[in-house]
Parts: sequence; C-alpha cells; structure tokens
Amino acid sequence: MKLDVKNWDNEVVGSVELPDSVFAREVREHLVWEVVRAYLASRRRGTHKAKTRGEVKGSGIKPWKQKHTGRARAGDRRSPLWRHGGVVHGPRPRAYTLKVNKKARRAALAGVLSQRAAEGRLVVLDSMELPEPRTKAFVEHLEKLGLGGEKVLLVDGVENLNLYLASRNRPEVDTLDARSLNAYEVLNHRWIVASKDSVETLAEVLS
Repeated sequence: MKLDVKNWDNEVVGSVELPDSVFAREVREHLVWEVVRAYLASRRRGTHKAKTRGEVKGSGIKPWKQKHTGRARAGDRRSPLWRHGGVVHGPRPRAYTLKVNKKARRAALAGVLSQRAAEGRLVVLDSMELPEPRTKAFVEHLEKLGLGGEKVLLVDGVENLNLYLASRNRPEVDTLDARSLNAYEVLNHRWIVASKDSVETLAEVLS
C-alpha cells in the first residue's frame, strides 16, 4: 500500500510504501472485541469495597435480652438487617485484567488500522514537530488538513512535547506514542494522523 506523505500545510511532499500485511488486513471482529474488552477492563481500578459486619464500626454487645421484650431477636448492632450495619456479599477489591495473546492484540490493531487506511482516514505527515506549544497555531494546522472539529488521534514519539502541550486542552484530540497504540484508541477516533517515522515503526512492529 502506498500513501501520500503531507506536511502541516496539507501539501504532498512524498510518499511511503507500507506493507499490505499490516495496512491491508481483514478486520477480524472477534479479535477486536476481545482486545477492546480486555483494554476497557484493565482501565478499571477495582478499588471498590463495602464493609462486612465484622468491619463496621460499632459495639458487638447484644442490644437487649433474647426473650420477653416483644421485640425481634438481635445479636449485635452491626447486623446487615440494621441501618448502618454491614453489607452482605458486597463488592471487594479485585483486578479486572483479562489475558489476551500478543498475536491477537497485534492482529486486531493491524485490522483496525487497515480499516482506517481503506476509509482514507489515515493521514501521514513528514514531521509532526511544532516550533512552539501554541494551541491556536495547532488548530490552524488541523484546519488546513481539513480536520477542524474532528475527533483525531495524533500518533508520534513521546519526545514531541510541543505537540502534546499544544493539543492537550482540545477535547476532540488525543496524542499517543506509536508503541502504545491500541485497537480501542483507533476505533475511538475518526481520523488517525501519524508521522512517517511512527507509521514505519508500526509497520515494523506489526509485520
């Protein structure tokens, strides 16, 4: 697959040859579902917790005698039947992570990248460096690319600090390192804008 390489002014300055084994793959929906499910599960903190009757603050003394009061039997004030008592079968801290094989993750990512490329929603830039971290100038660049107001994922190296600072307060734009790219983030954005180096890195890792 051959893609045009552009600059921030939307001018074609070259081309890049990408392997069909990565950017012309069939989307395997069951793999994408597995990977996205595992990714979203891993984002859950799992710190939820409810106190049982043994953890609730309060006395363990019997509130009244067992018989001849006309009231229901009660053993202590921390019973789950009482207000402010413990919780039965409440949530406990746990890990929600799911195991997905490395080959499945790579196949799912290659599939969704191929889908974006086939749709013409993969834009390759020769360089994504910005002279200064100004949001106004960054938005102007996006408008020149025809992506103003679109949900865009910027893929470049972590060393491009100006790009991150210029785009971080735009809610429709996210930045990600090429080696951290995943199927969920690709599906969650309509457009993928990547530097030439990042695309070549992806081709090397996924092929």
